[in-house]
Parts: sequence; structure tokens; C-alpha cells
Amino acid sequence: MQIEQSPDNIIFEEQQRFNQWWLWLLLIGIATSAVYGIYEQLIIGEPFGSKPMSDDGVMAYFVFSMALILLFRWMRLDTRIDQNGIYMRFTPFVTKSITWSEVQNLHIVHYGFVGGWGIRFFTAYGTVYNMRGTKGLAINLEKGKKFLIGTQKPDLLNQFIQTHFSEKIHTTL
Repeated sequence: MQIEQSPDNIIFEEQQRFNQWWLWLLLIGIATSAVYGIYEQLIIGEPFGSKPMSDDGVMAYFVFSMALILLFRWMRLDTRIDQNGIYMRFTPFVTKSITWSEVQNLHIVHYGFVGGWGIRFFTAYGTVYNMRGTKGLAINLEKGKKFLIGTQKPDLLNQFIQTHFSEKIHTTL
């Protein structure tokens, strides 16, 4: 995350990833059970579990668990705010690019727990894009739509938008 400033270029950037230890422990646990299932059923020849899957099922479980780990490793939330507008990318799912003329107002909020992390639809803030935490940039658009981008640096982001885009601020923390 960084803020760059030159006469023509004011930029706030933040990149977030799923880095909660308990999430990675869970994912590694799932993958470990898949590897053990392959070892026990396909290599040793013993059925894996009291109600074993087919060999193809064990392989599919292994592939699924590895794909899940790769997906969570690949996912990230990139935020960029500059003189042109707000850019957000929740890799690999969503990209948004909003110009300042589309923004009615914005503010940093404490949104609490909105049913988990990731992409959450139909919340009080519209669609929420977050990786962790409970604070974010709530954005209301001129056409009535709204969304929220989670942040790990709410104070720095709040200072940035107050300093450079105060005409768009509705309320703050």
C-alpha cells in the first residue's frame, strides 16, 4: 500500500490478500486429507474412510483441494484512487473503474460483519468487496448504486480522501 504524490499525480494504492492463519490452516488441512486419501486408497490399496469414495472420487477431491488453495493464493483485492477516479479489482472475479463524475459521495465506515469475507451482495452498503476486517470505503454513485471496498488502512485512506477529494466526502468515522 502506498501513496504517491507529484504535481500531476496523486495516488493511493492498497493490495490485500487472504492471509488469515486459520484460513490457511483449514485449506492445508483439507489438502492434507486429500493427499492422505490418495496415499491410503490408491497407493496402499486400503479404502479411505468408513464410506470410501471411488478412486476417481479421491482424485477429484485432491484436484478440488489443490484448486481451492491456488484460488485463495491467487485472490487479491487491489484498490487505486487517483485524480481520474477509483479503480478496484477483486482478482479473479470483478473489476470496477469509477470516474469522479460518477461518484456522488464516499466515506470510510465501520461496516461490521457482513456475513463473511469476499464478495457480499445485498448489504446496507450495496456489494461489499473485502478480504478481512470491518472497515472500508463506502461509495455512493450518482445513479443510486453503491458498493464498499474493504481496507486495512482506514485512517490513511480517510486522510487521503479528505486531503485530495474533500468535495466528495459525506461523513467519516
